[in-house]
Amino acid sequence: MKSAAEYLEGHVFEARRPRRDLQPVVAHADALHAIEQALADAEKYRYLLMRALRRHADDTAPATAPARLADIRPAFPATEAPVLPMYPALAA
Repeated sequence: MKSAAEYLEGHVFEARRPRRDLQPVVAHADALHAIEQALADAEKYRYLLMRALRRHADDTAPATAPARLADIRPAFPATEAPVLPMYPALAA
């Protein structure tokens, strides 16, 4: 990606203000043209980034998910024990 100075590289000229040294100056039309170029490049980079993110998401997506929740085996067997409060003194 270009830096801001690279967009204005060909459009800068130097002017001398009264009693001062030479200073870089850019015409208004040239500055607008440089901004339009920068925005177009940003849109292009945004498109390329989004495409890369989509490709990466497709590569890392899970292969296939089970069709039903019953097809998934639990990590531990279900028990029929009653649920007890952690702090019995506060449950009253």
